[in-house]
Amino acid sequence: MRIDKKQIASHNDKYLQQHQQRFSFSKTEIENADAIIQKLVEFQVAIPSWALGTGGTRFGRFPGPGEPGNLEQKMEDVGLLHALNRSSGAISLHIPWDIPKDYAAVKKLAAELELRFDAVNSNTFQDQPGQPLTYKFGSLQNVNKAIRKQAIEHNIDVIKHGVALGSESLTVWLADGSCFPGQLNFRKAFQNTLESLQEIYAVLPDNWKMFVEYKAFEPNFYSMSVGDWGQSLLYANKLGPKAYTLVDLGHHLPNANIEQIVSLLLMEGKLAGFHFNDSKYGDDDLTVGSIKPYQLFLIFNELVEGMDARGMNHAKDLGWMIDASHNVKDPLEDLLQSVEAIMMAYAHALLIDRVKLNAAQDANDVVAAQEVLKNTFHTDVRSLVAEARLRSGGAINPLQFFRDEKIREELTKERGTTTIATGL
Repeated sequence: MRIDKKQIASHNDKYLQQHQQRFSFSKTEIENADAIIQKLVEFQVAIPSWALGTGGTRFGRFPGPGEPGNLEQKMEDVGLLHALNRSSGAISLHIPWDIPKDYAAVKKLAAELELRFDAVNSNTFQDQPGQPLTYKFGSLQNVNKAIRKQAIEHNIDVIKHGVALGSESLTVWLADGSCFPGQLNFRKAFQNTLESLQEIYAVLPDNWKMFVEYKAFEPNFYSMSVGDWGQSLLYANKLGPKAYTLVDLGHHLPNANIEQIVSLLLMEGKLAGFHFNDSKYGDDDLTVGSIKPYQLFLIFNELVEGMDARGMNHAKDLGWMIDASHNVKDPLEDLLQSVEAIMMAYAHALLIDRVKLNAAQDANDVVAAQEVLKNTFHTDVRSLVAEARLRSGGAINPLQFFRDEKIREELTKERGTTTIATGL
């Protein structure tokens, strides 16, 4: 399904006057509004191909109607999101779930939808149909060299797919670990994993990056071979300058200071980017900003400060991607909400008075420093985010457009009520 620009323009006409009133008021409070809007226009968040369908848990999955049944339909859904919010101009593929049958046709479709291909993701946390050896006891860490070789070759194959599509990064997340004490020799597991990653790293194209993702627990519950940011950073440092640590907001133990982790990784030049989501208990994969919006703002505070200190391009020098599971929501509505939350957190971070904050920090004025952050967080930036969309040709209110125009109903007419998104 494609959305006509005339549809968006017509829809915007209904809300334009109200938006202009709000935006005019915001500009009286925010001196650098236009500069912030320009940065919002440039900022893009990649949508993962596996997030276009209903998620699930180990107890069950309840797919909804009109889900995308193949890669092309997933791309069309991301194109739909991008047409509405103008901030979702990239798609991240998971291999082997999303192997193109015709690269030329897929790249042509991407160009039509104004999409680029973000990081490609390998999958050694599942056994695939026809796979000769099992990953039940790990992949890159496995005590069986033949299994490690199989996992290495899969990652190299993923790189080849990425090169054909114009991607420039590989994300490696490992389910490897152990469930019981004594099951695994930690030192040997680390060495096996490192050697496997080194073989993959050796075939990376010169312009590519390797993102090493970590996770504190699940599916293994006693140990994980890449269990925290320190282990990931250790691998990245040993691998070389093209290897970085990827932060998934749900992959930490409760109450971890993610903003401090982000700051230090950025300072060391080893932050790859993000898998954005939110959580209450663990790796819940909830809508971004739905549980801890202030934490999201604090993370972006460190990002903006750290990127500016290094002279980095906010939009291009880190990888920005959503990684969520929409168990009870319409996936496209959930993704629209998530991108909106990210853009608002970014706008808030751009709004911070750095001179005032730095002065308070240097004077050990704890109250003043907290007030700078809290007052900024409570500033309403919704109209700035909406104005960025409007200037880019998007919808003033994407979610309202989605509902008013009955997009899910139209997708259901096209695809039927029993389609199930490929992948998870």
